Amino acid sequence: MAAAASFLEEELCCAVCSDIFKDPVVLKCSHSFCRVCLQRCWEGKSIRECPLCRRKSSGDDPPVNIVLKNIVESYLQQRSVRNVAEKSGVPEKSESRCSLHGEKLLFFCKKDLEPICVVCQTAKKHKNHQLCPLEEAVLDKKAELRRSLITLKEKLEKFTKVKQEFEETAKHIKSQSQNTERKIKEEFEELHQFLSEEEEARLAILRVEGMEKSKRMKEKIENISKHVYTLTEKIRDVEKAMGAEVSSFLKTIKDTKEKAQCSLQDPELESGALIDVAKHLGSLKFRVWEKMMETVQYTPVTLDPNTAAPWLSVSDDLTSVRDTGVKQQLPDNPERFSPCVGVLGSEGFNSGKHSWEVEVGDKPEWAVGVAAESVSRKGEITCCPENGFWVILRNGDEYEAWESSRTRLKLQREPQRIRVQLDYDKGQVSFFNPTDMSLIYTFKGTFTGRLFPYFSPYLNNDGSNPGALKICPVKVSVTVTSSQ
Repeated sequence: MAAAASFLEEELCCAVCSDIFKDPVVLKCSHSFCRVCLQRCWEGKSIRECPLCRRKSSGDDPPVNIVLKNIVESYLQQRSVRNVAEKSGVPEKSESRCSLHGEKLLFFCKKDLEPICVVCQTAKKHKNHQLCPLEEAVLDKKAELRRSLITLKEKLEKFTKVKQEFEETAKHIKSQSQNTERKIKEEFEELHQFLSEEEEARLAILRVEGMEKSKRMKEKIENISKHVYTLTEKIRDVEKAMGAEVSSFLKTIKDTKEKAQCSLQDPELESGALIDVAKHLGSLKFRVWEKMMETVQYTPVTLDPNTAAPWLSVSDDLTSVRDTGVKQQLPDNPERFSPCVGVLGSEGFNSGKHSWEVEVGDKPEWAVGVAAESVSRKGEITCCPENGFWVILRNGDEYEAWESSRTRLKLQREPQRIRVQLDYDKGQVSFFNPTDMSLIYTFKGTFTGRLFPYFSPYLNNDGSNPGALKICPVKVSVTVTSSQ
């Protein structure tokens, strides 16, 4: 930049005084000089000639070089500004100019979105275009960028928040995987223990039977061996007597005949002497499974912990839920209720008949029933069919059902259990007291989409109303049908 200024300054210097032109005039030969310098060169001379090329020039008053004068004035002004900036330490402010016309950029074309000069304003390219002052355009565009910047920052905040939630979810997934793996191993360990004990018990029975029957057979072998020995001795004695002399034979004939007599009954093989293999192996797996069902509980409904509000604690076997009153650090996934303290069953129904019983005990506040898969799970919720809930609830001494308005229910006795019965195809949800199967209430309507069991144990602000809602197990029986 300094080199360019130095070169320009050299071009703007008078050849006579070697200084910046002052009131420059131009001769016919096109050379320019300061007016004062030229007059000094011509002073006392009769011939007017160019100090450089010696070409004769007519007239005592050559014309002013207006272009050069303007350039010199502009240069001197810029140099003055530059010198002031250098002394004050403030960098020189560059002035943008039009690349086509060299004029200062003063306007902004809103259609072409570019700054223009006064010459561009009248050009064909920008004819009839909406223009505004450059400073006004800067303010407007900066305002637009500020708005965009606010949107970008808001977007960044959302993405950052969701990223943190994803990271927390990843940690929770890892924890869930580890806990679930541990519980699966515990469940199978119980099954392995049961099968191991059952195996030992059945092998023990087999061993006892084998020992008893082996012992009995040994006793029979020993007994018959005695008879074999006795008969062998008799035969030997009779054969010996028969081989004696006539006189000796006849003398001992009486004893020999007695020895030849045998009162023993013929031996018979004993039935049931063998191991009852069929008893031990017949339908063995089925018998073991049948016995296993006496120790394994089955519940028609299990809970989905991923839908449970953060204040709820779901049991390891997914059959009971209680309100702890303490918010857990859980992912706020879309399936989870919050802040409503609810939880859904793990499986939904879109046809057929289904029923399950919930043990409510003496809890003074609770809600049970069914909910549509599409229900809102965030914010405050009113449990009515309009919002996708078909539930009954207890509120202190009152039992209620919500339809278009609150309906108070009159019960003969306080139920310890509630039986929920869903007939999807008929569009009915009924509630019974299973003690005497008395009807509590029935919702009627038309269902669309899947319905899920719904549970809410509630916990008062003072920590009262403890206890859990528990899904009751059902007795499972095995029925064997013969094929025709």
